Amino acid sequence: MSLDKHWYAVHTYSGYENKVKANLEARLESMNMQDLIFRVVIPEEEETTIKDGKKKTAMKKTFPGYVLVELVMTDESWYVVRNTPGVTGFVGSQGAGSKPNPLLPEEVKFILRQMGMSEKIVDVEVAVGESINIIAGPFNNQSGVIESIDEDHYKLTVLVEMFGRETPVEVEFDQIEKL
Repeated sequence: MSLDKHWYAVHTYSGYENKVKANLEARLESMNMQDLIFRVVIPEEEETTIKDGKKKTAMKKTFPGYVLVELVMTDESWYVVRNTPGVTGFVGSQGAGSKPNPLLPEEVKFILRQMGMSEKIVDVEVAVGESINIIAGPFNNQSGVIESIDEDHYKLTVLVEMFGRETPVEVEFDQIEKL
């Protein structure tokens, strides 16, 4: 059994997305599931409308009736999500009691990018003291040495030579490559 975390689409009663997100987040706390269930996201994007000459911005659900859940699929995590009030089931289940298929990484990346979030996939194994190249962001094409790693926030502090001295800069995992 794979203990990798993946994203799953969960079907909810229409209009219950926020309630399901709140219920699920409360349940994962009370049932101590934080090591199996990580994030609950309602796919939505900003929509600007003009009414009576006034500009109004609101969040519009891009997939009404669905919530995305990042989790490690086990019997326990499946049960907790499946039995959350407002949830009608996982998308991609083949029948009663069967485990659903996770969303494809490209699908998740697209949805999160649409929302202004990015899926953090850390496939760079690095250590403090290691030399790296920065391949994106404001410090693109700079080289440096890793000073510290913050895995929870997907950030690194890298010492980069600027103005004749080493300066600490903060970059994300997906902005670097090993030398």
